[in-house]
Amino acid sequence: MAVARPCGTYDESYAKDMAIVRTRLQWIILVIGLVFLFSLPLFLSGRWLNLLNFIGISLIAVHGLNILTGYCGQISLGQAAFMAVGAYTSGILTAKLGWSFWAALPCAALSAGIIGLIFGLPSLRVKGFYLAMATLAAQFIIPALISNPLEGITGGVHSMRVSAPRIGDFACTSAQSMFYIIIPIAVLMTFFAKNLVRTGVGRAFIAIRDNDLAAEVQGVNVFRYKLLAFFICSVYAGVAGCLWAHWMRAINPDHFTLMDSIWYVGMMIVGGMGSTAGAVFGVAFLRILDELTKVLGMWLSGIFVAWGAFLQAALGPIVYGLVIMLFIIFEPRGLAHRWEIFKTSYRLRPFAY
Repeated sequence: MAVARPCGTYDESYAKDMAIVRTRLQWIILVIGLVFLFSLPLFLSGRWLNLLNFIGISLIAVHGLNILTGYCGQISLGQAAFMAVGAYTSGILTAKLGWSFWAALPCAALSAGIIGLIFGLPSLRVKGFYLAMATLAAQFIIPALISNPLEGITGGVHSMRVSAPRIGDFACTSAQSMFYIIIPIAVLMTFFAKNLVRTGVGRAFIAIRDNDLAAEVQGVNVFRYKLLAFFICSVYAGVAGCLWAHWMRAINPDHFTLMDSIWYVGMMIVGGMGSTAGAVFGVAFLRILDELTKVLGMWLSGIFVAWGAFLQAALGPIVYGLVIMLFIIFEPRGLAHRWEIFKTSYRLRPFAY
């Protein structure tokens, strides 16, 4: 699809045409944005830094889900379960075998990817609702395995203590130090996700999403690319789970519930499926909205004392459900679509057409 560019901006080579950052102004904005992002710990409190860390971890998980669902068209309701695989792999390697966080991180990603391949096998035969049910099985099987047969290794229903990441002799135990681990990894994973969908693999994913029969006729190995999409999605989940484990410093099967998987799907819907920027918008929007809803619930419970417990427990899910419903009805293409409209109108200004 042709992209409108500012007047006087031309692509003189294929490399320039494929570049993510095209103009000098975009480079300036990118550098200023990154400098501002990494300077946030200097003037934000621990509460807001923890929120940013949470956003960073959620963003990695949603990027993986967006590659699978938004680009390849395969539905998954088990992203939180694959995060659990990465979290417990890293926890076991670091807490029980003495590995460093940096060695456990790729192992967590790989283990989650392998498990994702197993649960992606039904995609050869089923699609749509039936594939959603097949991936939903992961959300029940994996936590059950962690809690019961593997109790001797994982600790079962009891929390497993996880060591803090270390850089040399420095232990990253604060929200500020974890920020400088989580956010750079989230930025790198965003960059990888953006580039992946611009490659031949990404084009194969999109062909399968649009019409898998036509893609197969054109020579695309549909089953191979479906499994690859599940693998990449689960690798992202494994990285997110590993970061979650070392950020929380303790993990439990209850940290990776079906509701979390639904949250990730909701973030993808709100942001816009099939868009890397949409994943960023959706995660930031819903995580900040969730935090504001908690503050609003506490404030309202102080006014309506008789309804205090109800407001604190139910206000968040009610607001979340309403937001998802409104986006599906009025803006099914998500915030990314609004962003594209804004960029196009800015480039064409002052010409209304």
